[in-house]
Amino acid sequence: MAAALRAERTEMLNFTSTLTDDEWTAPSAAAGWRIADVVAHIGAMARSFYTPAGLRTSFAASLERANEDPVDRRRDWSRAKVLAEYQRAGRRATRLLDVVRRTPAARVRAPMAELGRYPLGLMIGGALVFDHHTHLRHDMAPALGRPVPATDADRMRAVVTWMIAVLSNQVAKAPVAGLDAHVALTLTGPGGGTWWFDEAGGLAPSDGTVAAHITASALAFPDWGTQRSSWRDNVRVTGDTELAARFLDTVNVI
Repeated sequence: MAAALRAERTEMLNFTSTLTDDEWTAPSAAAGWRIADVVAHIGAMARSFYTPAGLRTSFAASLERANEDPVDRRRDWSRAKVLAEYQRAGRRATRLLDVVRRTPAARVRAPMAELGRYPLGLMIGGALVFDHHTHLRHDMAPALGRPVPATDADRMRAVVTWMIAVLSNQVAKAPVAGLDAHVALTLTGPGGGTWWFDEAGGLAPSDGTVAAHITASALAFPDWGTQRSSWRDNVRVTGDTELAARFLDTVNVI
């Protein structure tokens, strides 16, 4: 997670360093946010892991609302100020992750708004790698007509691990009818794997049977798994297609 986060921070800094002033203030693909606002959001999120602001996020009723407030407060900041906070906060959050992952605190489960509780090491590393990856490759680069930065297996593993953890909590909180029959999700390519889901959330595959099997590319998961695109354009289903569709309609990793 720490290595993946460092790589994503470097990718973001390389990307933003080449932007013109017009590109910096251009709309991103994230509704209502400019490119500058996306960077401000990631910097504010990194900062929340080591300041009291994190408590507001942890116990917020809505993570999306909790994300909007810091962006609103930074909307008039200069480019230099936004980037300075992004660099400082990201550096400190990465150092915190380095410390936490070597201690029992890494396994302490902490809350993140309505998304549920997660091991602290996973929450810091996974959430930040996911945020960098998804915003840069799906909200920033495409909106500017720029090439989507490459990634690797370690970074994709961090992204997918976080997304599966969030999805598991979401499923357990609002089970899909018929999910006791089990649905399997296989993500292929870098960072991929297979997970089963039932009404209790995600679980490791077993020797039993599943009612439906969903297959998709791991690289595409951050796009359709956040409802930026339709799952119908990205997945292949075998078995009980009706159950799979009910499950897939609920997938929306924030």
